[in-house]
Amino acid sequence: MDFDEILAKCGNSNRYQYLLLALYSVLMFVTAMHNFSQNVIGFVPDHWCYHEQLEGISFAQIKAIYNQFEKPSCTRLATIDLITGNATISPDRCDRWIYNYDFGFRSMNTELNWVCDDAYKAPVGQSLFFVGSMCGTLIFGFLGDKIGRIKSLILANFCGFVGDFATIFADNLTTFSITRFISGLAVDANSYLMFILVLEYVSPKLRNTGLNMSMGIFYSLGMICSSWIAVWVGHWRKYLLCSSMPLLLTILFYFLVQESAQWLITRNNLDGAVQRLQHVAQFNKQRISESDWDAFRSYCQKSKQLKQQDDKFTDLLKTPHLRGIFIQMIIVFMSMTVCYNIMSRNVEGLGISAFIMFSLTALTLPPSGILQAKIQDRFGRKGSSISSMLLTGVFTAASGIALSLSQHPSVTLLVTLNIIARFGISVCFGSTLLFSTELVPTSVRSRGLSLAHVAGAAFSLLSPYIMHLGTYYRAAPSIILCLIFFACAYVCLLLPETANRKLPLTVKEGEHFGEEERMFDFLRSTKTKATVDAQQEADTRQKLMS
Repeated sequence: MDFDEILAKCGNSNRYQYLLLALYSVLMFVTAMHNFSQNVIGFVPDHWCYHEQLEGISFAQIKAIYNQFEKPSCTRLATIDLITGNATISPDRCDRWIYNYDFGFRSMNTELNWVCDDAYKAPVGQSLFFVGSMCGTLIFGFLGDKIGRIKSLILANFCGFVGDFATIFADNLTTFSITRFISGLAVDANSYLMFILVLEYVSPKLRNTGLNMSMGIFYSLGMICSSWIAVWVGHWRKYLLCSSMPLLLTILFYFLVQESAQWLITRNNLDGAVQRLQHVAQFNKQRISESDWDAFRSYCQKSKQLKQQDDKFTDLLKTPHLRGIFIQMIIVFMSMTVCYNIMSRNVEGLGISAFIMFSLTALTLPPSGILQAKIQDRFGRKGSSISSMLLTGVFTAASGIALSLSQHPSVTLLVTLNIIARFGISVCFGSTLLFSTELVPTSVRSRGLSLAHVAGAAFSLLSPYIMHLGTYYRAAPSIILCLIFFACAYVCLLLPETANRKLPLTVKEGEHFGEEERMFDFLRSTKTKATVDAQQEADTRQKLMS
């Protein structure tokens, strides 16, 4: 009786699994507020250099006066004729600005005047945020395989709380960068460890539908709430206070969530794994006979899994087939991460409020999660990843063409293309996350995924520069993203399908996983593949018994 069989007897689609999904949903809500706090506190509204003659007139009049010049936000005026609208430029630099606050929200950039010549300061802090993400993902990924998923999850979210709370008191670039680095330690690690836990305790069907729905709905709600909480409190310091406190809720997870039984098996702690599974069975009101537990213990001992699964991460790199899969998975994951960061955070400069745009793009997450679940059920992990990447690449290219053909494209067109692209990248990233998690063997899953997230965070450092290329050629970022999507679709063709397959527990099993699978085998019906795999497994067992 292997792990999947004993878990089915304990209940793999029962009360405990729904509790896990509920807690994962709460975590997604809290994580969204934390991950996008960097964007919310850095929103920059329309602004112009201050001049005493501009006091008392409307923002529309101010905008009309400054639009005569090449850099309206950073041009200081010497004289202004309010009747004709003519003005002369002053040689002095701006030292004070007029802000047209978006819904009255005062961001960090406006309070500290990090605009024009000082506009570089906010991106520096954002870069440190991503550097922190790289370090935190690596650290907590390592800890996830050493001290357990739950303890690492709590530590990661506590770092996020400390970083966000400390940022409230930042008033210069140095303190801002340090606090954002600490806050960044939690990014990715604060959620993917729980993702692994849920994945290891639920059935494949519930894993696909439940995870996608939880991520789509509650991450969306978290994004929407983060923007409108900011509007409600009206100040970036108060907003950070509201967004940091919920991170402390993860402390309760220690008392509600069982440690990964699969991980305990890989750590040679069979008794601990049995104890966790017994808790799951008790919570699900399932009665498991002692003979079943003995059969499970006997299976683990006879197959020598306790010794085989004591894998080191370097063992993964020594296996030619699994190493190739892992490298390809890393390429896809980091490429989708940089695309996601660019497309999900690009909500300014579209002609409408950043808060409204932020909410509109967030509304694409629930339907994208539903669509992703349906596609994965029908076409598998591989098929859903490839199709979503190709289609998103096409719509991204269309966005670039629209920007290059028109100097002043309509706001409606820009918003529509942005929302479609945001919908597509949500499907792509969700498919990639589940696909990548299932490809890595359980014994090194936390460390393997942490390295993937580190690579994604490192590659994301290029995102500001990719966006900056738009100042030279407006369609350049869209063209680059389109090429990335198409390249990733090709790499996914080289990966084995994981849907309806017994996932590898050890590096040795991972080395043989999908060895004989061809590039386009995923086009076959997943039901047919499941039947073939089941028959092959039965034949193998019969031969072994003989």
